[in-house]
Amino acid sequence: MIQLATIDYILIFSFFALTLGIGFYVSKRSGKSSSEYFLSGRTMPWWLLGVSMVATTFSTDTPNLVTDIVRTNGVSGNWVWWAFLLTGLLTVFIYAKLWRKSNVNTDIEFYELRYGGKPAKFLRAFRAIYLGVIFNVLAMAAVTLAAIKIGQVMLGLSALETIALAGIVTVVFSTLGGFKGVVYTDFILFFTAIIGGVGAAYYCVNLPEIGGLHNLLTHENVSGKLDLIPDFSNTEALITLLIIPLAVQWWSAWYPGAEPGGGGYVAQRMLAAKNENHAMGATFFFNVLHYALRPWPWIIVALTSIVIYPDIASIQQAFPNVSADKLGHDLAYSAMLTKLPTGLLGLVIASLVAAYMSTISTHLNWGSSYIVNDFYSRYIKKDASEKELVNVGRISTVILMVISAVLALVLQNALQLFNLILMFGAGTGLIFLLRWFWWRINAWSEITAMLVSGIISILFNFTGVGIYLFGGTDSITNSVLTGVLPGWATYPLVVLVTTVAWLVVTFLTRPEKEEVLIKFYKQTEPGGPGWKRITRHISNSKVQTTWNVPSGILATILGCFTIYGALFGTGYWIYGEYFKASILTVMVLLLSLLLRKLWFRIKSDIF
Repeated sequence: MIQLATIDYILIFSFFALTLGIGFYVSKRSGKSSSEYFLSGRTMPWWLLGVSMVATTFSTDTPNLVTDIVRTNGVSGNWVWWAFLLTGLLTVFIYAKLWRKSNVNTDIEFYELRYGGKPAKFLRAFRAIYLGVIFNVLAMAAVTLAAIKIGQVMLGLSALETIALAGIVTVVFSTLGGFKGVVYTDFILFFTAIIGGVGAAYYCVNLPEIGGLHNLLTHENVSGKLDLIPDFSNTEALITLLIIPLAVQWWSAWYPGAEPGGGGYVAQRMLAAKNENHAMGATFFFNVLHYALRPWPWIIVALTSIVIYPDIASIQQAFPNVSADKLGHDLAYSAMLTKLPTGLLGLVIASLVAAYMSTISTHLNWGSSYIVNDFYSRYIKKDASEKELVNVGRISTVILMVISAVLALVLQNALQLFNLILMFGAGTGLIFLLRWFWWRINAWSEITAMLVSGIISILFNFTGVGIYLFGGTDSITNSVLTGVLPGWATYPLVVLVTTVAWLVVTFLTRPEKEEVLIKFYKQTEPGGPGWKRITRHISNSKVQTTWNVPSGILATILGCFTIYGALFGTGYWIYGEYFKASILTVMVLLLSLLLRKLWFRIKSDIF
């Protein structure tokens, strides 16, 4: 346990006071209506929403997750989430404008715009609980778990004490301020978190035990983990860490903040934007900051931890008070932060508090928006007043916080939950991409994908079927068994089975009624050949003639090369490989100019 100085306490409690002050300041305005409480009246500018998205994804479990990945699989292991840039940029250049045109209050409300009848009604209600409560609580539990580990390692706090201190402040300002309070505080939280992350990385590299950046990069524990691309000679690592994420995972998986086609709290921010162009700008700004700017401070701290704490046993020896069920490689990030000096320590703790509060407050507001808009007001009390809806939102915010805190007490590490959520969303992503552009997809398609993905994931991960197919340890004999298929085939097989299932059901069931499809098309104007059967029933004056998806795909490709170039270029500057870094920097500048021209072409097509 570390000892905080007076300046550290001043920084931490000043931050708490500022956050609560913003919550109280905007509470009166946010409580006027459910639209204000959950979308801030749809008046938010792109830059504020973009920063809010980044702050939300900068949670306490993120540096822990990155540390776990780097220590386990090296820097190249981060492709498991770097691959989501592809779907992020597709959201920017294709789906952001469609979400804003839909004018729905939540992405779950979309179901009764795109589909019709009882299946759409069921899908909306079920997804509201499935995502807004179950998956949302899982995501918040992972963030709270990271906060618990930080509290144990850095401050000697018990799990309940950490939850009480951080959770109560977060739930108070989230309940009072609504979406506007979340976005306003996110702006402050983001810069606090960035400064703290960079400061921690700089100090850790210069610790006497490390001896500077050169000594770190040449250390025997670290030198084998620096590759940005997995070793091509290691077939299993190459397939698992690079090929599957780039070939399958990015378009097939549902994961909070990286949904194919946009969704969740990203969709919430696009829906809150002033117009389609602000929705595009916010999402692009988010992807640039999320992938090109933030990862390296976390990676550097993770690499330094390998020198000082080479294995879990060394972490346990250094921090004997940490409970055994919370030990893991992800704990190394918090362990490194205990070495920070007075002042910087307070700033970093404040930045971690900021990361925690930003993510939890977003998930609380987003989850309660589902409960209020897509469940309570739709199926429980349709004539509820705006004041009642806001109160239900505030009550559900508190309940979601309590459930996630309880779940966090039984979890062990962030990577464990990341893989679990990823697997349960496997195979559903393709529908989220195609439902905007193919009239034939119906509500039964989505219901099938959701159910089959969950059932197959349970069979493969928690039953003897998974051990038979992919190998593992027999729980009865405790013997290691070799599977019929390699372990890396688990995820692609879930995707394949799920995709075949929903495609079969799509063609075996009736399409949505023509009037439902026509209404959806007029509202969102997706365009393209997938709607020809429907647009022939719409007057030519109301049919969009320009289809900007080809331009959007080209912009996505250019954007990926630009952002990946910035990510790797930064890495090579840090590694001291200046020739590679210079080439990538020049490439990024040239691609940025091309992307800017293409952006204006897409913008002119939209407006």
